[in-house]
Amino acid sequence: MKLVAVTSCPTGIAHSQMAAENLRTKGEEMGHDMSVEVQGAMGAQDELTSEEIAEADAVIIAADTAVSRDRFEGKPLVKGTVKDAVNDVESLIREAEELAESGETGETELQSGGSDADTDGESPSQSQSNDQKQVGGDPSKGLFARLKRLFS
Repeated sequence: MKLVAVTSCPTGIAHSQMAAENLRTKGEEMGHDMSVEVQGAMGAQDELTSEEIAEADAVIIAADTAVSRDRFEGKPLVKGTVKDAVNDVESLIREAEELAESGETGETELQSGGSDADTDGESPSQSQSNDQKQVGGDPSKGLFARLKRLFS
């Protein structure tokens, strides 16, 4: 299967390069022909040609910045973060495979599987409210609390 990908992060120095390398190596291990464009502060590197895009069965965008999707119109597209491409590249590629095989076009967001395990069965709103209560540590040990005790 022919896949094309774009990685992009705000600086484009380390993380987008690591994501691109992971996509290339894992894609080839899984038997795909993989072309990856890296976008960063210095511009685009290994820019995808219109021929590569036309021949592609699916598109993967692993980006933490805005990436123009106009040139991928009519192609199955999987959107993930650079972190997804660094830590869970196989899921990105599998999602692209499934979209290409189903013949669907359009955009799909990668659903990160690790976030459910962190909540221990609580709903996201419950875990967020618990986190908000814990921010800043013990209020009785804060500067203003100590000053209040000092001057009272």
